[in-house]
Amino acid sequence: MMTLAEQMAAWLAARPSPSWRQPLLMGIVNVTPDSFSDGGKFFAPEAALKQAHALLAEGADLLDVGAESTRPGFTPVDAEEEWRRLEPVLTPLAREGAVLSVDTTKASVARKALVAGVQMVNDVWGLQADPDMASVVASAGAVVAVMHNREVVDASIDLWDDWRRFFDRSLKLADRAGIARETILLDPGVGFGKTVMQNLWAVQNMRRLEAYYGLPVLLGVSRKSMFGRLLGREVHDRLPATLAVNLYGVTQGACMVRVHDVQAHRDMLDMTALLAVNGMVKGDVG
Repeated sequence: MMTLAEQMAAWLAARPSPSWRQPLLMGIVNVTPDSFSDGGKFFAPEAALKQAHALLAEGADLLDVGAESTRPGFTPVDAEEEWRRLEPVLTPLAREGAVLSVDTTKASVARKALVAGVQMVNDVWGLQADPDMASVVASAGAVVAVMHNREVVDASIDLWDDWRRFFDRSLKLADRAGIARETILLDPGVGFGKTVMQNLWAVQNMRRLEAYYGLPVLLGVSRKSMFGRLLGREVHDRLPATLAVNLYGVTQGACMVRVHDVQAHRDMLDMTALLAVNGMVKGDVG
């Protein structure tokens, strides 16, 4: 079985091709009592493990497990509590051979998760929140998702310029620590410190971001509040909108999509791949 880094390398190798590139499908497991999307439904380890197994059965390529909510107004937790929530979920999943990402901004939590068998760190502050994060990722040879974030929403900013300043800082930290370039994904940060229109612009300009840095892009829009603001949909009525934006995002170069609803996305991606295959047998009925 290929490691996550090897899967990313294979995806990048196919980048010059104009044909469909199947992205990696990341399933979300929130081991939190205050997640915006599931309200603590999977806070108990047993419930989180059951959900993780269900997402894998539905076709997730990897799982992103987090124990601190990142929703607006979230309640911070210290590193000890975060790891207390994560360990009984990550350890058995790693032993079973699941490909895992840990959603954390804390280097000490990331270090423990990587020792336990996690292959990726998903940092919503792009290596900038904890000065030790880059070295922890580098020493483990792990994949890292570097997400763009802002403390304050500002409709007047040029988001492209803000992206470049932020990612330039993050990539400088990565380079100094010795993180291999081929193990880095960029995340445009939809829903983090942005207006609704900036969120839409971020999705529309993912290919530009990929081309500018020469790095793959991770897209996370699942059930985000922008769908509520644009369409008036409550959290659990946002799947159609999520599917539409993720499909558009994949056409714009997304290497990985982070979702709550794995089966719906697996079906969408697989059917799109079938339609995109050149030389398919013509005239089949059914």
